[in-house]
Amino acid sequence: MSTRPSPAAPATLAPAAPDDLARGCSAALGSGAVHEDLTGAASHGLAGARGAAAPEDDPSAAPPPPRRRRGLGVLLGCATALLGSLYFLVVGAALGPFLLWPRTRPDALRILMTGARRLTALERIRRSVFFGDRFPEHYKASDQKILRYLAVRCYTGLLCAVVIGLLGFGAVLAGLLVTGAARGSLGWDELLTQVLLGSVLLFLDVQGLYSLAALDTRTARECFGPSERELLQQRIDELAASRAAVVQAVDVERRRIERDLHDGVQQRLVALAMLLGRARRSRDPERADALLLQAHEESQGVLTELREVAWRVYPSALDSLGLREALGGVAERCSIPLRIAFEVGAPLPQPVETAAYFVVSEAVTNAAKHSSATAIEVRVALTGARLAVRVEDNGKGGANPAGSGLAGLRGRVAALDGVLHIDSPLGGPTTISAELPCA
Repeated sequence: MSTRPSPAAPATLAPAAPDDLARGCSAALGSGAVHEDLTGAASHGLAGARGAAAPEDDPSAAPPPPRRRRGLGVLLGCATALLGSLYFLVVGAALGPFLLWPRTRPDALRILMTGARRLTALERIRRSVFFGDRFPEHYKASDQKILRYLAVRCYTGLLCAVVIGLLGFGAVLAGLLVTGAARGSLGWDELLTQVLLGSVLLFLDVQGLYSLAALDTRTARECFGPSERELLQQRIDELAASRAAVVQAVDVERRRIERDLHDGVQQRLVALAMLLGRARRSRDPERADALLLQAHEESQGVLTELREVAWRVYPSALDSLGLREALGGVAERCSIPLRIAFEVGAPLPQPVETAAYFVVSEAVTNAAKHSSATAIEVRVALTGARLAVRVEDNGKGGANPAGSGLAGLRGRVAALDGVLHIDSPLGGPTTISAELPCA
């Protein structure tokens, strides 16, 4: 197997070993940074939350640490692996009888895990300092993950020390082989055979070192960050919560529509019917004309209010004219001066347009009703594959993020894997911003 060096390798290394070793070790010691983005994490899919290794040719990624530092990190890893092995041999042997007895098992396991967590913290510092890895700050691995990581780390570290020792010993023997060839004590056929075999075994040793380094990186990522299973479970929980929030938001919206129709349109229609009835029963023509005029004005008010209810349910301009014109309708109906900056140069998906419209409409309605604001600013901008919506008013602040309207907006945005932020300190200003993925 390529990950297990042969004992005969050091005796047959070729003279070109130092250059090949330098290139192989450079590849073997490479390590990508494990990015920390759990909350967004989880909001943008498994790949983003996972924090994959950053390739060296990615201009946005941090430059890899120098080779010398990575080499020191590998050597230090061999030392920490030896320390971990000694810890498990000594402490494990001392605590073995207590781990077997159920009554003393919890205390013995607690003592064992105290030292194991310190060793794991040391490994985390080694990965961060010498390899430039970045791990989630607030993630706490379980005891099983820590023990599994330390077991693998001790195995890979000790095996890596064996490989490095064999390579160093082989380099010394290669120097002796070159010296013998220069003195003429070796024939060309024997020298060629030694060079060929040494090159093959050198390749296997370097590949073994590369595989061990990759295994060390992968196990560290799995221990110091969430595993794929944990990310998948987190994603399932988020989707379930998002679905429940959407259902709740729909129910709240239905109640609001029913309340608007019952308390607004229905009451005005009743008043209109009463006016028409009084006009029909009136014997005075002038009185009847006055009642009809009042009924006409009331009918216009009913139409205006019905149009408002229809716009709050779903604006028809959003489908026919687009988001920009629909937001213009919000500005026309707003009783407070409203300034809109629309910076979108590409077509948007319909669900994104709908969510952005309702974010602006709900935020503007709340500001007009409750904030005592005198000015509102709205900015809608498309940056890359994300639409940013920002609504800010100069009101008194103190908006309740758990209110039905804002909670419904949060559920609507979360259903699209977006994020809603609400900043409303007492005294103002109130800023509501949403980020919606368009991909």
